[in-house]
Amino acid sequence: MYSIAMKTIQITVDEKLLARLDADEETRRDGRSAVFRRAAAEYLRHRKRASIATGYRSGYGKKAGLGAEFQGWEDEGSWPHD
Repeated sequence: MYSIAMKTIQITVDEKLLARLDADEETRRDGRSAVFRRAAAEYLRHRKRASIATGYRSGYGKKAGLGAEFQGWEDEGSWPHD
């Protein structure tokens, strides 16, 4: 047998949203806590993906350039001819 350490928290949920959640088959089967855990995990995955995408846009966007240490070298390279 194994034990997963979890912490009990208190949250505030709109009554209409809670009623919709409680009417859901998955919530009835797995319980509110499981559904909220999955929703929180998905939210964090989404935020991480968004953060990575923002970093790529910032690093590889049109305005990014090569940085000050490579200033002037942009036109020095060339692709080999086929």
